[in-house]
Amino acid sequence: MAQYSVFFPDPFLAQMREALPDPASFEAFIAACQRPLRRSLRVNTLKISVAAFLELTSSYGWQLIPIPWCEEGFWIERDDESVPLGSTAEHLSGLFYIQEASSMLPVAALFADGNTPVRVMDVAAAPGSKTTQIAARMGNGGAILANEFSASRVKVLHANISRCGIQNVALTHFDGRVFGAALPESFDAILLDAPCSGEGVVRKDPDALKNWSVESNLEIAATQRELIDSAFHALRPGGTLVYSTCTLNRDENEAVCLWLQAQYPDAVEFLPLEGLFSTAAAALTPEGFLHVFPHMYDCEGFFVARLRKTAAIPPLPAPKFKVGNFPFTPLKGREAANVTAAARQIGLDIADGLHLWQRDKEIWLFPAEMEPLIGRVRFSRIGIRLAEVHNKGYRWQHEAVIALAGEDNRFELTPAEAEEWYRGRDLYPEKSPSRDEVIVCWQGFPLGLAKKVGARLKNSYPRELVRDGRLFTGNTHAE
Repeated sequence: MAQYSVFFPDPFLAQMREALPDPASFEAFIAACQRPLRRSLRVNTLKISVAAFLELTSSYGWQLIPIPWCEEGFWIERDDESVPLGSTAEHLSGLFYIQEASSMLPVAALFADGNTPVRVMDVAAAPGSKTTQIAARMGNGGAILANEFSASRVKVLHANISRCGIQNVALTHFDGRVFGAALPESFDAILLDAPCSGEGVVRKDPDALKNWSVESNLEIAATQRELIDSAFHALRPGGTLVYSTCTLNRDENEAVCLWLQAQYPDAVEFLPLEGLFSTAAAALTPEGFLHVFPHMYDCEGFFVARLRKTAAIPPLPAPKFKVGNFPFTPLKGREAANVTAAARQIGLDIADGLHLWQRDKEIWLFPAEMEPLIGRVRFSRIGIRLAEVHNKGYRWQHEAVIALAGEDNRFELTPAEAEEWYRGRDLYPEKSPSRDEVIVCWQGFPLGLAKKVGARLKNSYPRELVRDGRLFTGNTHAE
């Protein structure tokens, strides 16, 4: 396999020799870091079962190798890479998410041993791989608070949530250190995939260690301690906290978790992860954490710890920020019934766990489990924008069609028509649909809502999502 040049600072190598005292393991680690990373994907089971996905892609020349810790995860090798994986129709319609294999570990740990949380927080959520994985594990039920400190990355996070047809997410844009004070004991489970020095990602970025120093790692660890302390306060007693990083040193990993236990010795229980998958013991630390070096499973380096909060802890001082007025009001009674009936008529099914709210002419669907937090933090957005009210009825929103499309009012496109749809072009189908507005589909999966104008189907695919270049894979792409 090809190798490339990775920059390793001498003090980093000294730390890794200490962590891997067996010379053979150390050499295997260095060799693995110099191999390109294997590509991997996770099937989005909110849209398609793993079995149906394997059948759908069976003619594409994709070699899909199961990832041991994630039933929906696969390493992928492709015969024909003329279409980028992210431009395939199956990716555009949200059937899979391109996600590094080891980054599937934290969510696997969060739901291990039959854990079924109802309200979950993802503290550092962008670009959305773990949020979307959590939503799939929850079957779109309950609610997820997905927070992202970087304003520019919130938009990417929302785009990935929308593409995957997710209904149960609220987005916030805060420094993760605010939540312990703002939302004490509010979550059944919390994932803190903490900002870190990124030592484990050299296979993706050979220059990841260019600015590496022990001092910088210790500064990062100080922030991580503040983040895990805040997350632990936001966790209800009995709840599960998963702490993870994509780095390899003990200061940012084991030491952060041991610090938390020292702060709250009567409230922190480590939940060992040796049973997470069949060969997990190879990466197990004495504390029961997983410290994954790149050579162990031929993936990125990763650290995962699972903790339980066994007792309440003293609260933090109340937050100083003002939340501001909440501009939405709930829709009830006849108004709500009218919207629900109109949505059903167009082919959209509104789940019981979603409630209708209105702001001006916008109608939204909020996950009911998020409503108790309204007024306590400021949200960037909650749930799904369902429709805009106008004088002739409702203008249904693309994200709602992708998330809520039922089996009614569907119009299946040909491969050539589906490709035109993704290019943002209007369609001229040979056989016109019987209704004026239809949910256009390909391979049985919704692509959006189209309006019939004479012989033409007007394309409503959002402009920012429009693609060019080849899109379809295997035998099905349009000629």
